[in-house]
Amino acid sequence: QVQLVESGGGLVQAGGSLRLTCAASRSIFSFNAMGWYRQAPGKQRELVASMPKGSSTKYADSVKGRFTISRDIAKNTVYLQMNSLKPEDTAVYYCNAKATTQTPGVTWESDYWGQGTQVTVSS
Repeated sequence: QVQLVESGGGLVQAGGSLRLTCAASRSIFSFNAMGWYRQAPGKQRELVASMPKGSSTKYADSVKGRFTISRDIAKNTVYLQMNSLKPEDTAVYYCNAKATTQTPGVTWESDYWGQGTQVTVSS
């Protein structure tokens, strides 16, 4: 079983910065992709940033130029650096990992989620 533990959320004023951390229970090389999603009250969960294996990082248009996803392979950790935060960035942020699961004759991709960390940006 995979465990993802997020940290780094909090309350910050508009224009401020936060760095979120996601620590994985196994090598992040084993995942097809790792990323960050967020969910604001009354809204659907949305992709913020993704780091697919062997492919370029992807960002939601709303965070391009302000957020940066990165990783530390030795620490099995993925980060989300968030700069120039806006009130509309307020949400619960979730770490996600996608991994291939196999049983005899069946292969599928599984999603793993962290518990979420609250980010609140005041105006």
